Amino acid sequence: MFIILLRTVILYITVLITIRIMGKSELSKMSPFQLVVIFMIAELASIPIESPDVSIIKGMTAIFTLLFLQVLISYLSIKSESFKNFVSGKPSILIEHGKINQKEMKALRISINDLMEQLRIGNSPSIADVDYAVMESNGELSIIPKPGKKPLTIDDMKLPPGGNAMPLVIISDGHLYNSNLKTMGYDEPTLRGALLQCGISSYQEVFLAFCDENRKIHIYCKKPNGKAEEVSL
Repeated sequence: MFIILLRTVILYITVLITIRIMGKSELSKMSPFQLVVIFMIAELASIPIESPDVSIIKGMTAIFTLLFLQVLISYLSIKSESFKNFVSGKPSILIEHGKINQKEMKALRISINDLMEQLRIGNSPSIADVDYAVMESNGELSIIPKPGKKPLTIDDMKLPPGGNAMPLVIISDGHLYNSNLKTMGYDEPTLRGALLQCGISSYQEVFLAFCDENRKIHIYCKKPNGKAEEVSL
């Protein structure tokens, strides 16, 4: 009985440390790969507890091996968008400019009732009020309402309504998304000129640059203190 108690405490601490090292983002995303890792860690931890003849060292080794693979794949996903899409998948646009993408819904095996349910959960019960609906790689549905259906803000009272576009990332951790840049109506020379006006000579100095729904570029630069701050264009 004491051996089982001791094994349980050791493996509990091991799993707790493993989850903490994996980070909060892994628990919030829960992509298919992260979900598999969580299940495998739970299974590996239960085997030495249920089977006293199984070495606890072997169980801990297997758990830390999974931790190493998870951290490695997370790092590679940050550095390579194509690798990230391969492991976790990429977002799918189900509604674009109010038009339902039937082909994408069929590929994801989502019925219209499933879509309506997710829209209701997202406080958008009517498809007629939705401009964009994007199924993210973690399975959550992001909803962007049409301009006339958005909640009124102070900015809305100061500025006339403009064209509504889906916000897109242009630069992520120094990596340029050329296709997104073209989608928002910009070219690379224009972007480089805007960066130079802010004193930025290289994409590597940029942590994040994105276009909002009004096609305005926002740039966040890397800082020595580890915080990314927005610069004015």
